[in-house]
Amino acid sequence: MTRKPNGAVWSCIAAGFLAYLLLPWYAIQDTSWYQALPQVFGEGDAANGLLQALRQGRPWLFVGLAGLVLCTFGALLRPGRGQGRWLLAGGLVGALGLAIAGFTIGARGWSVAALNTAFGDLSVNQFGIGAGGFVALTALILLAAFGLARLGFFRGDLFVSGAVIGCAVLMLLFIAYPVSKALAGAFFNEDGQWSLGAFADRVFTARIWGVGCVTGGAACGVAWNTLVLALLTAAGTTFLGTLMALMAERGSKRWQGPLRVIALLPIITPPFVVGLGLILLFGRAGVVNQALEAWFALPPTRWFYGLPGILTAQLFAFTPIAFMIMRGVVQGIAPSLEEAAQMLRADRRRAFFTVTLPLLKPGLANAFLVGFIESIADFGNPVVVGGQYSVLSTDIFFAIVGAQYDQGRAASLAWVLTLFALAVFALQRGVLGKQNYTTVSGKGDAGIPMPLPDGVRRTIYAIAFPWILFTVVVYLFAFAGGFVQTWGRDYTLTLNHFKTAFSLEWGQFGLVWAGTAWNSLWTTLKLAGISAPITAAIGLLIAWLLARNEFKGQGAFEFAALLAFAIPGTVLGVSYILAFNVPPLELTGTGLIIILCFMFRNLPVGVRAGTAAFKQLDRSLDEASLMLRASTAQTLFRVVLPLLKPALVAALVYSFVRAMTTVSAVIFLVTAENELATTYIIGRVGNGDYGVALAYCTVLIVLMSAAIALIQLLVGERKLGRRKAVAVAAH
Repeated sequence: MTRKPNGAVWSCIAAGFLAYLLLPWYAIQDTSWYQALPQVFGEGDAANGLLQALRQGRPWLFVGLAGLVLCTFGALLRPGRGQGRWLLAGGLVGALGLAIAGFTIGARGWSVAALNTAFGDLSVNQFGIGAGGFVALTALILLAAFGLARLGFFRGDLFVSGAVIGCAVLMLLFIAYPVSKALAGAFFNEDGQWSLGAFADRVFTARIWGVGCVTGGAACGVAWNTLVLALLTAAGTTFLGTLMALMAERGSKRWQGPLRVIALLPIITPPFVVGLGLILLFGRAGVVNQALEAWFALPPTRWFYGLPGILTAQLFAFTPIAFMIMRGVVQGIAPSLEEAAQMLRADRRRAFFTVTLPLLKPGLANAFLVGFIESIADFGNPVVVGGQYSVLSTDIFFAIVGAQYDQGRAASLAWVLTLFALAVFALQRGVLGKQNYTTVSGKGDAGIPMPLPDGVRRTIYAIAFPWILFTVVVYLFAFAGGFVQTWGRDYTLTLNHFKTAFSLEWGQFGLVWAGTAWNSLWTTLKLAGISAPITAAIGLLIAWLLARNEFKGQGAFEFAALLAFAIPGTVLGVSYILAFNVPPLELTGTGLIIILCFMFRNLPVGVRAGTAAFKQLDRSLDEASLMLRASTAQTLFRVVLPLLKPALVAALVYSFVRAMTTVSAVIFLVTAENELATTYIIGRVGNGDYGVALAYCTVLIVLMSAAIALIQLLVGERKLGRRKAVAVAAH
């Protein structure tokens, strides 16, 4: 089958011209783009881009058409450097021209005061970008990327060039741009003047960097508190996640099902449920303190609140992430390597520590990095059980929403978080270096995975089983609150809380969703269901670009993909409000802004899981496919993707459940029309209605468990052509 060398180029050009002719250029408030289609040839705000430029006094829109015309001239040429110059010029002229006009001309004319002073008031304004503008801009950006490929960049591959440039633009627009709006506040003094001194005064303070706890003072600075907590959490989650992954993949088969369910419980639960269960156990009036008082006459204290409480809660919350990452890595280890070591007279213990464990290095480093960044950005757990132990994320929250409303201080604290994330990112790259960890090649591997050495197996069971039991106890305490009348006073069993939230009634016109929680549940399911597959797809695409391609700026590209984790959810939500409440991206109050926040907040897990998996796949698989004249896209979807099923499951599951349970990132983005499950639960908790809140959490856990099972069923397991071990009777 012959492929047309300019087919992709002509497709983008056609899409750009059609967007100018057949789609509404601007977004109309309270009207979807398809509802505005009948008005695209009229004189109103829903007119297409060509009519907006010709008849409504917006000539700057012609720049996009000019770019498309330049690209058309290029498409008439043969593929080569000459065509590349035309495509790059046309794409840049059109995309940059429209972008500059979009950011400088807003709903009230000029958006920049200097332009208003220089040119006077602008009589014509413009609204947020709509379907026509989005499609035209996307086409122009891809045409510019194709031009770079024709000029020899990205080895001349149109798909790789389009993927890199497209993902870079997305991260620039939805991560770097809003975050920079939030971080820029650290450089402005109280009078609104730009000042490096203001930044230094805010960052280098004893409140942030003090070492009082070491020198005999009351407490250390909030930065050191955050760093110590993050290192302990990252080490603990990586260790526990690895043990559970080894237990699930190399331990007894009868434990695999229960272990996977229990290990995933914390990740499918809203964070405050775990906090509540821990408080019922270890709080001042908790079971443990009451038992200590009754048995040993020890008075109840608040010992759990602070570092012990936050660390325990974060271990519950983030160990499942490490488990999902490490499970895919353990699956990918070729048994033939372990068999070769045993044939060279190495016992199972030596083979495990000299062959198996070193091959886990990419997964260990990735799990540690994700655990560290999750810890420093966590907000819910420190608020619930932090006590007097301050961390950066809570200080940022109170600087924004507290009585002080000090955006500059919040921005300076966010800078410290970002620098911490950058340092660990650089350390992780230094540890892995250029070593090779390939274990899945194009050759058949019918080896049987080596059973765990006896000492390692006993150690894993001794640590993992108590942790699993601890998890079950915490959840039993938390869930019991949804089935009793009033926790602490009346323990009568009841289903009234479920009826309040999810009752169904028959009305005059049929079934009525009478429960107060139905609206928030359907909205959450819809938005999470839309965002999860897009997040997983973009995350794995970025991982493939990083693992299989080399291009300038690759380090900055990878860090940009991780930047969303380094910013607390509260700051990300506030930055989205600041960036997207005015043209050209007027998204505030819509469901789309919540979807985008979900996507780019959860993107790093897909990237890290995919990166760890790609390090185990031999490049010869890609090369063999390309030598057989498959395109890069065909190689990615037909050869590589089937071998990435564990990473795909991890990305899909994590993206979906985090979207269902996230709080801090969307607390400022929800509206009455787009209320989410977590904001409904927070409202109930604020009113003291813990029964309904916990009943809702129980329903969420059941729904997300079903969703995870469905994802596993649809994606399936990776097939590596290995023999099944034959059970041998123990002697």
